[in-house]
Amino acid sequence: MTDTYRALCSDFYVNQKLAVKLDLPRERQTILELCDRLRRQFPSMSLFRRYRDELALETPAADDDNRWVAVKNNNIRSGVVNPARFEDAYELHRCVLELVPYFLSVSPLDVDYVELLYGFDLAAPANHDGIVFDALLSNSPMARLLDIPGAEASDCQPLLGVVIRDAGGGVGPIEVGFEVKTASRGHEASGPISVYLTLRRFGSVADAKELPRVMDALARRGEELAASHVVPNIIVPIREAMGSSSL
Repeated sequence: MTDTYRALCSDFYVNQKLAVKLDLPRERQTILELCDRLRRQFPSMSLFRRYRDELALETPAADDDNRWVAVKNNNIRSGVVNPARFEDAYELHRCVLELVPYFLSVSPLDVDYVELLYGFDLAAPANHDGIVFDALLSNSPMARLLDIPGAEASDCQPLLGVVIRDAGGGVGPIEVGFEVKTASRGHEASGPISVYLTLRRFGSVADAKELPRVMDALARRGEELAASHVVPNIIVPIREAMGSSSL
């Protein structure tokens, strides 16, 4: 399936976030030991960097194996860009969730939420907001809001959140977000149109060893939603609007 997504988008990525209630330890030795352990399992992740509010372990920009892990005060995130298989991304996320309780002293009670995000970037040189409006809202009652002489959409970034009461896998209810982000000012694009599918499971866990299982349950539901809802109802209409747009 990842080949399909990579054909539809300029970039496709799968990110994971573990958010905690208390600040994570940021001691030099603790972070370096975690990064060394990750590098042993993923040798391409050889670039250690410090940003304004996070520490990151990444693959070099020229490397085709684009993986990263970032530690902030109250969360640790990981991501893989354009994975050849879903499992290539899940392998990194699962490893992070297995290691964090030991290296960063994350208690089961400390877990705020586990999040899995599927991102789809579509390169679009024209007016992003006009494209998204035409693709997703033009046949809806909201389209009448543009029945003003000379008016055109200038900020159209739909966001819909839903709750799935039984997500399966014994993880309980999850929150799912469908979001479109534009990156243009008027008729000048400064980046791609981004489509996000976010799945989030809130609450502590009984045992830290459950964290990879939670991520696996989110992944099963995420793949299903991406294929059955995001692609046909968001990505394909946007691509069609891009092809017919003169904006």
